[in-house]
Amino acid sequence: MTKAKKSLQVALLCGGPSLERGISLNSARSACDHLHSEQVTVNPIYFDHQKKAYKISRGQLYSNTPSDFDFKLASSATPLTRKELRDYLSTMDLALPAIHGPFGEDGELQTWLEKWKIPFVGSTSESCHNAFDKHTANQFIAENGFFTLPSAVLQKDKRDHRKIVEQFFSDHKLARAIVKPATGGSSIAVYSVSSVEEALEKSKIIFRDRVDERVVLEPFCEGKEFTVILLENRYGMPVAIMPTEIELDYTDHQIFDYRRKYLATRQVTYHCPPRFDDNVVERIQIQSEQLYTLFGMKDFARFDGWLLPDGNLWFSDFNPISGMEQNSFLFMQSARIGMSHRNVLEFVVQSACRRYQINFPKPRTEASEAKKPINVIFGGDTAERQVSLMSGTNVWLKLRNSKKYEPQPYILDSKMQVWRLPYPFALNHTCEEIIDMCHSAEQDDKRLSVLKRRVLDKLAPEPDQISEKWFLPEKMSLEQFLDTSEAVFIGLHGGMGEDGRIQAMLEERGVPFNGPSSKASHLCADKHATGLAVAKLEEHDIYTAKKRKVSIDSFKGYSMLEYNAYWDDLTSYLGTGSIIVKPVDDGCSAGVVRLFTPEDLRTYIHFAQNGSSCIPADCLTNQHGIIEMPTQKVNFLLFEEFITTDKVEVVGKKLKWQTVSGWIEVTVGILEENGKIRSLNPSITVASGNILSLEEKFQGGTGVNITPPPQKYVSALALKQAKKRIEIVASELGLQGYSRIDAFMNVKTGKLVIIEVNTLPGLTASTVIFHQALAEKTSLSPVQFVEKICDSMYTRFDKHLEEKRNVNKHPGVLKLVSSK
Repeated sequence: MTKAKKSLQVALLCGGPSLERGISLNSARSACDHLHSEQVTVNPIYFDHQKKAYKISRGQLYSNTPSDFDFKLASSATPLTRKELRDYLSTMDLALPAIHGPFGEDGELQTWLEKWKIPFVGSTSESCHNAFDKHTANQFIAENGFFTLPSAVLQKDKRDHRKIVEQFFSDHKLARAIVKPATGGSSIAVYSVSSVEEALEKSKIIFRDRVDERVVLEPFCEGKEFTVILLENRYGMPVAIMPTEIELDYTDHQIFDYRRKYLATRQVTYHCPPRFDDNVVERIQIQSEQLYTLFGMKDFARFDGWLLPDGNLWFSDFNPISGMEQNSFLFMQSARIGMSHRNVLEFVVQSACRRYQINFPKPRTEASEAKKPINVIFGGDTAERQVSLMSGTNVWLKLRNSKKYEPQPYILDSKMQVWRLPYPFALNHTCEEIIDMCHSAEQDDKRLSVLKRRVLDKLAPEPDQISEKWFLPEKMSLEQFLDTSEAVFIGLHGGMGEDGRIQAMLEERGVPFNGPSSKASHLCADKHATGLAVAKLEEHDIYTAKKRKVSIDSFKGYSMLEYNAYWDDLTSYLGTGSIIVKPVDDGCSAGVVRLFTPEDLRTYIHFAQNGSSCIPADCLTNQHGIIEMPTQKVNFLLFEEFITTDKVEVVGKKLKWQTVSGWIEVTVGILEENGKIRSLNPSITVASGNILSLEEKFQGGTGVNITPPPQKYVSALALKQAKKRIEIVASELGLQGYSRIDAFMNVKTGKLVIIEVNTLPGLTASTVIFHQALAEKTSLSPVQFVEKICDSMYTRFDKHLEEKRNVNKHPGVLKLVSSK
């Protein structure tokens, strides 16, 4: 063994040329969050789409997408030459590739590392090459006696596509097939087709978009989909963990696509362990272990497969580098056997260290100070409950790395019951999944303990590699939860979480909580009332968009003629050709739409009056994707003028800025420190559609935020004035702790038009407020930022306790009520 060092130096390799580079960034962020410690120093290296390598800071990993900083690197950083990269990597103890798709998983990157004699985590270049190509991998496992479905391959430069597709449909009597890139991943450019013509059309799209130069054709599979993580025990033997069943409604021939995989949605449900018989689970585990050995894989992997109606198992995809996003299958399945995020990442790294005879540093044993308990609550019943789940679990995981606070996750269900969650339950992708698991936990427990014991016996972990104690979820009323909490971190979005109700209940009990008071929360939840409050600030060059509040019932029985007349009146009053419509009192993105025509207005009203959960794609003019709608009945709508902004785009590595009006849309976080609110650096919001969707705001890998705005286009004086004005708005509205203000900003003067205020802004892993905290002069990491929020709530509470002590001589009870 080599001599022990103070900490293990790990080069974390992320980015890459493929369409999965945003997911790679998510994986790298999560790996850094949970692996970086006193024992392990994580050093990120980012590869751009040309495979040029850049040394980046850990803070840069919190960009929402690679595009966020691609253009910054191009203008302000020099890529490492191949020799400089090799020399830098040779100073590291180990490399951890977190690049998904081509380059990262097809063996090319591993070839570089092997040639340079750099120790690395994961499979060899040969194993990656053999496993990653879907067509050749399918042939390889068939030759070795494993069940497979037939497949055919089209090559971009050949002219035999029609002949191959027609023959494939005819030979296998297909009514439906799957067309996908031979070496893609994450269900990007995977299509379900029902005819030869459609298969040819989708193949052309894959070739045209340069996704791949080979396309695979397979029968459409209507079995039960599963995925399984494999780890290596200390003897170098593969052990399949707890497979996850992926339940999707295939009646409309849907596939497990990129959106379903990476954004919490009810369109897909995960079951871990799967709802298969125990003998089927064991067959999945045994066959996947055999395949792992057959491919010669190392350290860890993820295999996807199908349980077919006839009982056969077909393994369809082999991923040498499992996704490492915060609630990925790697963490979901390992949590089922008692492993935390840190446990499993260290387990994988230690496996590689054993191979290369590298010493993994032992943790220092220090007496730790008592931590303050904080109960983190998320979920609820609003349209943003899945975002709340992502925010709440991210806060919980961040605070687990805090030396000051001890978090515990809780979920609020749609019946206002609260559940205390064991570690693995918090990692499921939707609130509904978690609640279902809570209800069935007791009856599932006996089966789970048998499956868990079977895995642990084979994995043979050390006692300190299994840190999470299992307990059954505990159900209580919301009142009981509040009564027994010493402090509460509210991770709820919209509804009672943001309209002041839960804040009032906590104030009544004298329990510290994050964010503004009940009074300020109630005000800001009502977009119309917020506008009226902001309208008083015109003397400070702070404005609100012209608006009209309307009861949705006033549109009952409207004819198209009446919609036309109302549209003409509305656009005349607001002074714009198109308008923004939003529910008065729901979360920030639900139901917010730009309308272009009277027909759009009628369509929107129709969906709102019917209580639809979403507006399907292409129902409205220039609509991009589906639009989530509020879960509660919409009573009032707010119509606002559409404000034209400069056109800001990130194209390739360049920022393109077309001056149109001199206004830009920004989002600005505020943070309270030592009783004083200060504005963080604004971020420019670049939307792909007309309104930022839920994905763009909260799903890592989509949407672009630029923090702070570049001085070439926004003067330093304008920025300074805008930040001052944001602080004036915060003071007028009585904001405390932290919040986020969305506004239009004039690039020359810093004048503001306030859009809305979020008193409990999203705190998902890649949300913009973290970028802003990192961009401060004294940079705050996400853990430090969340700690600051908790510090401010305790400071506020301690101040009120002091006030109570000072008035103790007076009779009566002084209830804790926050200041304005």
